Amino acid sequence: MQPMSSRRFGAVRFVAYPQDHEPRHVHGFTAEVEVIVDLLRDGNVALAGRPDAIRPANAKKSDVRKVLLAAAEHFEELAALWEEMHESET
Repeated sequence: MQPMSSRRFGAVRFVAYPQDHEPRHVHGFTAEVEVIVDLLRDGNVALAGRPDAIRPANAKKSDVRKVLLAAAEHFEELAALWEEMHESET
């Protein structure tokens, strides 16, 4: 199995896991918070539509916003990271 791959942008580290599934997404980490970010086909990002998209559930909104803004700013790099991890599936 291919190991995870990550990128850091300032205080936010993004990880793509090879065993992860569609929709295309990355896990963003800052402070003690994990945010799952969907990388939409139209070039936008969104908080994943799943119950565990923010961990812990009571994370500070400012930390969640920081992850989402970093993902939007680095969308192309994160989409390429996902594609790199899942190239054998397409």
